[in-house]
Amino acid sequence: MDNISLGIMAYNESGNIGRLLEAVLKQEIFCAKLTEIIVVSSGSTDATDNIVRSFMQKDKRISLIVQAQRMGKASAINEFLGKAKGEIIVLESADTLPAKGTLEKLVAVFNDPQVGMAGAHPVPVNPDNTFLGFAAKFIWAKHHQVAMVTPKMGELVAFRNYVRSIPTHTAVDEASIEVIVKQNSGRIVYVPYAIVYNKGAETISDFIKQRRRIFAGHKYLLKTEKYKVSTHNPAKIMLQLIARKENWWNFKKNIWTCAVIILELFCRFLGYYDYLICKKDHSVWEMASSTKKWE
Repeated sequence: MDNISLGIMAYNESGNIGRLLEAVLKQEIFCAKLTEIIVVSSGSTDATDNIVRSFMQKDKRISLIVQAQRMGKASAINEFLGKAKGEIIVLESADTLPAKGTLEKLVAVFNDPQVGMAGAHPVPVNPDNTFLGFAAKFIWAKHHQVAMVTPKMGELVAFRNYVRSIPTHTAVDEASIEVIVKQNSGRIVYVPYAIVYNKGAETISDFIKQRRRIFAGHKYLLKTEKYKVSTHNPAKIMLQLIARKENWWNFKKNIWTCAVIILELFCRFLGYYDYLICKKDHSVWEMASSTKKWE
């Protein structure tokens, strides 16, 4: 039975880190053994570290690595990878929550020795009766539909423990791990029934922060590794838009769909500008605060 090392990278996540650790500890895993849970807190100035320490007293599998300064998620991941001992590595974003049974479903695919990496199915908790709630659900629905055809990782991933480090300047850590797994001839698998809940942006400015950073990160990855994730393939996206299952006669949702596409194109333009003109390093990114407010 393989051992699992689970890593959580956190920066000022006091609003969710306790709920996330509770949810992880409640996961029932039968196909492998969760032996360590490592939280890397990178320059947190809130109660994140103290909350993690309180959980360390409850469960000896939990440990905390504190980075005195915020150095970016990739740097925190490398700290974790340097300590992780399990045969299977799990990375979960600190502002998400796994559904019941998600970790079991995610790591079960490693029974196939050809599988090198697996990704869960992110589902936003935003209500879809607001434009930005609709936008979050729309974008992640397209992510899901594309990933069902060509796997794309995000929010919660697992991979075999041969990834020693990732480039510290990457702003798209899961995609950078995809590159290394494929270089090691590992198969990448999307696990649609392994649900992980996340929170989409609730303000236009936060939406733009996230999307431009992600696109700039993927442009950097394309330049440095010659690698493009499936959700950045225009043809795949267009096919999913044409095949959309939403009601074509819903006027409001059609208007919102067009608005989301225009906003996404604008964010991609800004990301391209950051990458090509500004040479902006997004590895330590400005937080989208509205994605941290679950209630």
